[in-house]
Amino acid sequence: MQTIFVMMKCELGRAYEVADQAVDIERVSEVHSISGQYDLMVKCYLDDGQDIGLFVVDTLQVIPGVKDTFTLIAYKAFV
Repeated sequence: MQTIFVMMKCELGRAYEVADQAVDIERVSEVHSISGQYDLMVKCYLDDGQDIGLFVVDTLQVIPGVKDTFTLIAYKAFV
């Protein structure tokens, strides 16, 4: 399983609308509103070997109201 975090910049006034749509996507685990350069942080779990770029481009970037994304790939979780 691959874990990615996708930061999303949204059109003004649309962050909650984008979050409501993102949280319903099958591979999305959590959606957080955040401060700073981006409006939302989306945590996703993808199957090993699944194309991360294709998932981001075809699934997340096409949500109406998304202006920009920045993807981080997580290597290991420390608990």
